[in-house]
Amino acid sequence: MTPTESPPTPAVNRGLGLGAAGCALVGGLLAVAAGPLLALTAIGVLALVGLFAAAAYRPVVATYVYLGALPLIAGINRGNLIPLVRPNEALLVVLLAGALVGGYLRWCRGERVPLQLHRLDIPLGVFLLMSTAWPLLSMTLRGQTPATSDLAAVLPVCKLIAIYLLVRFSVTTEAQLVRCFRLVIWPGAVVAVIAILQTLHVGPVVSMLQTFWTPDSNAAALAERGTATLGSPIATGDYIIICLTLVICCGVRGLLGRRERLALGLVLGAGVLAAGEFSTWIAAVVAAGLILWRFSAVRRSSMRFLWLVPVVLAVGAPALIGRLQGFGDYGVPRSWIGRWNNLSDFYLPKFGFINVLLGVSPNSVLPAPERWREVIYLESGYLELLWIGGIPLLAAFIWLSVAVLRRTSELMSQSLMTRAQSDAPRAAASALWVCWWLVLILTVLDPHLTLRGSGDVLFMLMGITTGRLSVQRR
Repeated sequence: MTPTESPPTPAVNRGLGLGAAGCALVGGLLAVAAGPLLALTAIGVLALVGLFAAAAYRPVVATYVYLGALPLIAGINRGNLIPLVRPNEALLVVLLAGALVGGYLRWCRGERVPLQLHRLDIPLGVFLLMSTAWPLLSMTLRGQTPATSDLAAVLPVCKLIAIYLLVRFSVTTEAQLVRCFRLVIWPGAVVAVIAILQTLHVGPVVSMLQTFWTPDSNAAALAERGTATLGSPIATGDYIIICLTLVICCGVRGLLGRRERLALGLVLGAGVLAAGEFSTWIAAVVAAGLILWRFSAVRRSSMRFLWLVPVVLAVGAPALIGRLQGFGDYGVPRSWIGRWNNLSDFYLPKFGFINVLLGVSPNSVLPAPERWREVIYLESGYLELLWIGGIPLLAAFIWLSVAVLRRTSELMSQSLMTRAQSDAPRAAASALWVCWWLVLILTVLDPHLTLRGSGDVLFMLMGITTGRLSVQRR
C-alpha cells in the first residue's frame, strides 16, 4: 500500500455497518406497513439478537451491558413491558445464553477455560441449595404441594448465582474490572439524580416514574421518597450506598480521578438522603464508620471534604425533613409500627418449633385481609431466612458470610503491587467487605441480600474476588 492509498475497511466494521443499515431499513418498512408498535417490537428483537451475538463473541460484553442497564430497568414491574418477567431478568437470560453459546463454540475449537474450584464456592453452593431446593423439599416433607408462587420465589437467588458465575468467568483483566466499576457507579449516580429530582417534586420526573416504574402510585406519595428507577426507596438507598462505597474504595487505590470522585461523591451523597429511608441512613453511618476505621488514608483526607456535607444536606433536605416529620408517638417512624403489627399479627404466630426448624414456605409474601392493600411483606431479613428455609438456611447464610469476610480480608491484606491498576481486585474486595457488613447488620430490618439492584452488585463483587483476576494475585 502506497502512502497515498487509504487503509482497507475492516470486514468487521463493514459487517456492522451493513447490519445497522439493514435494521434501520427493516424498522422503517415495518413502521410504514404495520405501525410503530410492531416496528419497535421488531427493533427490540433485533437488538436482543445483536446482544446475544456480542455476548457470544466476547462474554465480558454481557457483564458490561447488564451492569450498565441494571439500575435503570430493574424497577419496572414484572409483566409491564415483557410478560411474566422484569426487563433486567429477560436481558440477563439473553446475555447468559449468548455467553454460554460462545463458550461452547470456543470449547469445540479447542480453547479451555480454567474451571478452578474456589473455597468460597462450597458455602455459596450450600446457600443456593438451602435457598431453593431445601424449601421446596421441606414443603413436600410436611405434606404440602408447592404452588407456582413458591417456585417463582426461589428464582431470585438463582439469578444472583448466575450473575456471580458470569462475572467470575468473563472479567479477566484490570481494565475490564475498572470498566465494570464505572458501569456500576455512573448509572448509580443517574439513579441518585432521579431520586433527588423526584423528592424536589420535579413534575416530568415524577410523571415518568409514575408511567413506567410505579404505575400504581399517586404523584404525591411518589414524591415523598426516592424510589427512582428501582421502584423502591430501600433498593435505591442500598444501591447508592454501594456505589458510594465503591467510589471511596477506588479512590483509595487511585483508580478514579479526583474530579470524578468529587462529582460522584456529591451526587451519591445527596442521593442517600433523597432515598428517604431510615435503614439507608443507618447504613450510611455504619459504612462511614467502617471505612474510617479500616482505611487510614480516608481518615487523613476526610477533613478536606467536610465542605460537601452542607451541600449534600441542602440538596437532600426535602426527603430528610419529610421523613423526620413521620415519627409517631412512640419515638419511632410510623412505618415501623406498621411493620411490627404485620410481624406480630401475621408472621410470628406461624413460627412454631417445626417451622423454625424446617421453614414455612419459599414465598414470604402473604395476601392481605384488608381492602386497602393486596399483599403483606415480611420486613425482617433474618426472620425471612427462617420462614423460607428454617435453621438450615440461616446456618448456610452465616457460613457464607464468614467465608466472604475471610476472603475479602485476605485480598485487602495482600501487599501492594507496583502498578496502580493492580489494586482493582483489592478495591472490589474492600467494597464487598464494607457492604457485606452492612448486609449482616441491616438484615435485622429487611432482606437486603436479595433486593433488586443491590443484590446483583454484591454478587458481582463476589465473583470478582473469586475470579481468575483475583486468584492470579494470590
